[in-house]
Amino acid sequence: MTERRYQPITLSTIERSPFWERIPGDLRDGIRVVGQVLPFRVNAYVLEELIDWAAVPDDPMFRLVFPLGEMLAPAEYAEMAAALARGDGVRPTAERIRAGLNPHPAGQLSHNVPEIDGRALQGLQRKYRETVLYFPAAGQVCHAYCTFCFRWPQFVGDPDLRIQAQGSDDLVAFLRRTPELTDVLVTGGDPMVMKAAVLARHVEPLLDPALDHVSTIRFGTKALTYWPHRFVTDPDADDLLRLFERITLSGRHVAVMAHVNHPVELSTPVVRAAIARIRATGATLRVQAPLLRRINDDPAAWAELWRLATRLGMIPYYMFVERDTGPRRYFEVPLARAARIFAEAYRGVSGLARTVRGPSMSTLPGKVVVDGTVEIGGEQRFALRFLQARDPDWVNRPFHAAFDPEATWFDQLRPASPADARFFPHVAEGATVPGGAAGGLAGERPAAAE
Repeated sequence: MTERRYQPITLSTIERSPFWERIPGDLRDGIRVVGQVLPFRVNAYVLEELIDWAAVPDDPMFRLVFPLGEMLAPAEYAEMAAALARGDGVRPTAERIRAGLNPHPAGQLSHNVPEIDGRALQGLQRKYRETVLYFPAAGQVCHAYCTFCFRWPQFVGDPDLRIQAQGSDDLVAFLRRTPELTDVLVTGGDPMVMKAAVLARHVEPLLDPALDHVSTIRFGTKALTYWPHRFVTDPDADDLLRLFERITLSGRHVAVMAHVNHPVELSTPVVRAAIARIRATGATLRVQAPLLRRINDDPAAWAELWRLATRLGMIPYYMFVERDTGPRRYFEVPLARAARIFAEAYRGVSGLARTVRGPSMSTLPGKVVVDGTVEIGGEQRFALRFLQARDPDWVNRPFHAAFDPEATWFDQLRPASPADARFFPHVAEGATVPGGAAGGLAGERPAAAE
C-alpha cells in the first residue's frame, strides 16, 4: 500500500480542494452556512475513494460528510445565512441554534456520570451495569465528521458541551471499586486519531491483574473506513496493532466497534488490508450504524453491508435508529418503516450475518429494539424489548406500544396497555427512570425525573 499523510480538510480549506468546483453552487452556499453550525471535517481519501462525484448530490457518502442546507430548519438557515452575510454574530447565532439541537440526549450529563465519594468523574459515562464509556481528551476528533453524528458536541469547541478525561486515573479507580464492570468502551470522537503511544498510556493501566474483572476493551471508531491507512501505512500503524496484541495477550478481548454506514466503505483495497491486519492481532470487528434517510434507508444496502462484512470476517452488530439530536429531521425514518427495512434486510442474509440487532434506540431508560408490529384484539401495536436497560430486570422483557405510523423515537410512543406503562417513564409526569434492581448502579447518581 502507498503511504499517505493524513491532512484534515475543514470549512476554511475545502474551497481549495479540486473537488469543490464539482459541487453545484447552491449546495456550496448551503455547506458554507450549515457548516457554521454542524462541524465539518473530511480528508482526501474520503473525497477521492468513497464519493461518486457523478452522483452528487444524491451520493450517500457525499450526504454523509457534507453539511447541506436542508439539515437546518428553514428559519435557522435564514438566520445563520443573514449573520454570515453581515459578517457579524455568526458565533452566537451558531451557539443558539446548537442549543436547540438536543446536544446531550438520553441523560448523558444528568444520569450517566459516575461518582466516587460524591465527586463526578469527568470523561466517564455509565448507563448499564457491565459497561463504562471512557472519553480520552486527545481522542475527541475524527478523521472526518458524519453529518448525522450524535457526538457533534465533542467537536464544536464549547468546553461545556464536551465529555473528556485528561487521564485514566479516575477510570482505574472507578474500575477498582466496581467489580461488576466487565467492559470498557474507549470512545470519542475517535480514539484512533491518537498516536499509538498516547492511546497506550490510556489503555495499558487497564491491563493490571488487579483489574482482571475487565474482560473486554472496546474501541469505537470510524477510522476503519474514513482513514483505513491508520491501520496499514501510518507511521505508527504497527505500534497500534501491537497494542491490540498486548491487550489480547493479557487475556482480554479486543473489540473494534466499526461504524460503517454504507457498503461502499468496505470496497477499497486499503480498507480490506486494514481489516485483515486488525483480525491478525486477535481482535474482533463489529459493524454498526444508524438507519439514515437519504443515505442507507434501503434494505438491499443493509443486506449487502452485512453480507460483505461477514465475508471479510466482521460481525454485524447493530442497526440503530437515528438519535434525537443534531439534524435528526433530515435523517430520521419512522419506526414502522425502520422495522420493515430491518426485517427485509435480515431475511436477505444467511444465519452468520443474523448476529445483527435492530432497529435499536438508545433511549434514557435503555436500548430499545423494535421487533416489529403485532395485532392484539384487533389493535395494531409495536412489539418492543430492552436489549440493555438501566434496570437489568427489564432486559429482554417484551412490551408493547400503541402503533403510530409517524413516530420516529421512543418518546413519541405511548404504552399499549396499563401493563406496559412502567416501561414508558416519559409518559407520566414526574416519573423516574429506574437506576437498577438494587436502587441504582454502583457509583452512579440516583436516577432523576426526565
